[in-house]
Parts: sequence; structure tokens; C-alpha cells
Amino acid sequence: MIDATTHIRVARPSRDLAAAERFYVDGLGLAVLWRTTDPAPGKHELLMVGPAGGGWHFELTRDPAAERPIEPSPTVDDLFVVYLGRPVDEALVDRLLAAGGTRVPAHNPYWDTYGVTVADPDGYRLVLCSRSWG
Repeated sequence: MIDATTHIRVARPSRDLAAAERFYVDGLGLAVLWRTTDPAPGKHELLMVGPAGGGWHFELTRDPAAERPIEPSPTVDDLFVVYLGRPVDEALVDRLLAAGGTRVPAHNPYWDTYGVTVADPDGYRLVLCSRSWG
């Protein structure tokens, strides 16, 4: 049964795992939960980031041996929303920008009203929302 304690993994490809790590770890403050940089034949390079002890994480993958590696294909509505429950700290935004992010206008104006949207190095959008969840 799926409930509030169910663990979740969101997986997606990345062009550059080191750049993704800088953004999500140095910029956002997540922890590296697992890393594989020298995969066995037929395996992928892998970076898992998330809150230490949390019930979710990102799995970012890259297949360096593939003739045509999978390219990230984010849309303007592929969002990772973090509900902060307080105004967005500009120092956090500055860290994300220094770590390779790009501040972008939200496709949905709701997110500009209640937060800040930053694209990660692969173009996926992180929304820092000042509202609380629920």
C-alpha cells in the first residue's frame, strides 16, 4: 500500500553528473546518497541526491558508453517544487546560480507570485515556493 511513509525515487538523465551534483548539493543543500562513477559494462554512471534520512531522492543517470546517450528533455512544466513555508532566501537563490543554475520566469505565473524558479544545468526547473504544503 502507498502511504505517507512510502519512499519515492525520481529518476532522469543528466548530461553532466558533476554539474548536477554542484547544483543539487552545493546549491540546494541536498546530500549525496550514492554515487557510481566507474560503472561496469552495460551499467550507467549514477548520482543519487536527497535529504539525508528522507523518504525521497533524485536518481540522475548517464550512460557514457552509449552511442547516443539519452538527452534530458525537460519542458517548462517539468517542475520540482520545494515548499519552504517562508519567503525565499535570496542567498539560496544566489547559491543555486553560482552552482550552475539559471533563474527563469515560470511558465505558470502562480510560481512567480509565490516563489522563484531556477533551471538546473540540464534545464529541469526547480521552484522554491514561499507557501506551505497543505
